[in-house]
Amino acid sequence: MTEGQNSIDPVLLIPSGDRARLLECSHHAPHDFYGWHSTSRGSVIRTRMLGAERVELIIHGDSREMLDTGDDIWVIGLDDELTPDYRFRVFYPNAEPQIVADAYHFLPTLSSFDLHLIAEGRHERLWEALGANIHTYETAMGTVTGTSFAVWAPSARGVSVVGDFCAWNPNQYQMRVLGSTGIWEIFIPNVGAGTTYKFAIQTAEGHRRDKADPMAKGTLAPPETVSKVVDTGTYEWEDSEWMKARPEIDQVNSPMSVYEVHLGSWRLGDGYRELADKLVEYVSEQGFTHVEFLPVAEHPFGGSWGYQVSGYYAPTARWGSADELRLLIDRLHQSGIGVIVDWVPAHFPKDDWALARFDGTALYEHPDWRRGEQKEWGTYVFNFGRNEVRNFLVANALYWLEEFHVDGLRVDAVASMLYLDYSRESGEWLPNQFGGRENLDAVQFLQEMNATVHREHPGVLTIAEESTAWPGVTANTEDNGLGFSLKWNMGWMNDTLEYFKLDPVHRSYHHNEITFSMVYAFSEKYVLPFSHDEVVHGKGSLWGRMPGDDWNKAAGLRTLYGYMFSHPGKQLMFMGQEFGQTSEWDEAHSTGWSDLEGWGSEFHLGIQRAVRDLNAVYKSQPALYSQDNTPMGFQWIKGDDSANNMLSYVRWGTDNTPILVVVNLSGSTPTNYRLGLPRRGAWELLINTDAAIYEGSGTPLETTVYTEPTSWDGHDQSVELTVPAASVQYYIHRG
Repeated sequence: MTEGQNSIDPVLLIPSGDRARLLECSHHAPHDFYGWHSTSRGSVIRTRMLGAERVELIIHGDSREMLDTGDDIWVIGLDDELTPDYRFRVFYPNAEPQIVADAYHFLPTLSSFDLHLIAEGRHERLWEALGANIHTYETAMGTVTGTSFAVWAPSARGVSVVGDFCAWNPNQYQMRVLGSTGIWEIFIPNVGAGTTYKFAIQTAEGHRRDKADPMAKGTLAPPETVSKVVDTGTYEWEDSEWMKARPEIDQVNSPMSVYEVHLGSWRLGDGYRELADKLVEYVSEQGFTHVEFLPVAEHPFGGSWGYQVSGYYAPTARWGSADELRLLIDRLHQSGIGVIVDWVPAHFPKDDWALARFDGTALYEHPDWRRGEQKEWGTYVFNFGRNEVRNFLVANALYWLEEFHVDGLRVDAVASMLYLDYSRESGEWLPNQFGGRENLDAVQFLQEMNATVHREHPGVLTIAEESTAWPGVTANTEDNGLGFSLKWNMGWMNDTLEYFKLDPVHRSYHHNEITFSMVYAFSEKYVLPFSHDEVVHGKGSLWGRMPGDDWNKAAGLRTLYGYMFSHPGKQLMFMGQEFGQTSEWDEAHSTGWSDLEGWGSEFHLGIQRAVRDLNAVYKSQPALYSQDNTPMGFQWIKGDDSANNMLSYVRWGTDNTPILVVVNLSGSTPTNYRLGLPRRGAWELLINTDAAIYEGSGTPLETTVYTEPTSWDGHDQSVELTVPAASVQYYIHRG
């Protein structure tokens, strides 16, 4: 007992052992000593007010002086044995006195059911229980509004909330741990939206680690690392028509043409609010059905493009507020455009202020480096076998769907999750319990995530970026599949680009590369991606990969896109590809809009116009999308004409109206190319990528051709066509 405490009734004082732990910020139950408590002779109220000169208790309409017991701990004894309502009047040097409610007077904001669900890994609205959530209480002395803070840190000796409101001093707002859950909690009055904070964690080794909130819904823009309290109930959505219709749409068998966007560099300097005007207008004009955003969750290093996430529940503040992101998505929905967001549950960066070794131990990451690190990327791997970690990620998927009305999640780096030996040398990985290389915990997580998302949000897509032959990626979870809606067809993308970069004179020797995709086209439900990964790291642009001069490069891209739009599967192209951007993508510079201006721009404007028209034809014709996932939707006419570098096939829709697709991959123009057709009569030209309006050669073509009763290609009817060099034509049967 210090000299200042000698005259104070000992029953009012905190026991010396507990007091020492409180002063060290390493107590698991500060609420047991601060706040109101009954005693053998009534009750006591204690508080810690750092730097205060005087503290008064306001109770029963009265003010009473509190006693200073040293170390900024103030105390007063009461005769009341019932819990009263009260306030503190706090006097600081050279400042007006403040009247505040007691942070240690409120019950936990997490219920026992919350704690049970979290321990089981089944709390599907985790963001409403953990993190920072604004609460309002009605008390006898009036309304108290503040923020409830809760964080999972089971190995910590103590946890405090720190911020400007307490001069970042961990002694002011120490949290309590709730039972054996490892969850620490406190409600702090008068802390509201916009407040910045962190959690000061005392590790078992006695070190203080100031950590950003894993569940933070907001941050300051990097390089700042603090979390921010956000009021999530302020935005008024205007997309009710879209959201009401979404569950009824069979997305997998509907038209889907995706425009992939890095929000920070589509137009450098534009934020969410500006994009809500400019991007929405452009995507609508070009006719895409969806946009896909590279990750929008907070990330410390801009050069990671968002694929190394530090704030899974916080939209990056680089481009605006959370509500401004909601505005962008809302406007897209009002324009009939779906929104897919890249999501990264595979791994996370090692920044000391974020998830890494969060409570001084391997909490979110697997503790064994052979499973817990991706050395190639310099990141940690989530411990998918831990209930709370799996819950953190599954709830995060639901969070983006519910709080931001996102229509789909494209899951990054799925292969790295599925294989224990992914990018690891011998001796650097641990087999599963059966001796295999499959990460069974990750498989269970992916199945749980997909099943939960599809149960809670019918009509929402989950899309796997998975580059191996893992079976059943898009099979239902009840059939032991992973449960994704769609899978990126990386094999198609690689083979197609390798083929198209060849000079046409060499293509006949590589014909199998362009036809091989049809061997497995219906083994999964596919997206055909020309993504950002294909235009970075020295790969150059798609324009640069096309052989020949500018005319031939433009023709090559128009042919590539015409082929893609007619191939079974959904389409995706990265920003700039829709007009043949000449330069490689660089996140530090805007999309190459200058290609659409000045000398040579006619070729790029032609590509842009062709993509716009391809989108329009694609969306209007069920043959091009409604049977993407069944062999009944595709029929070869000529798949083996390597000598002429020609492909021809028919796409069938659920409306039973066929579309003939003719792809000339050569540099010559046959004028009497005969093809057998499955139906007699008139076939109308829908699109010709060689048309003059696209800056093609403008070779005259009949707008309608008629079959002849000449057997060819196994059919009773056939037609002779002129097929311009480096071009694609679609013909629809008109009877």
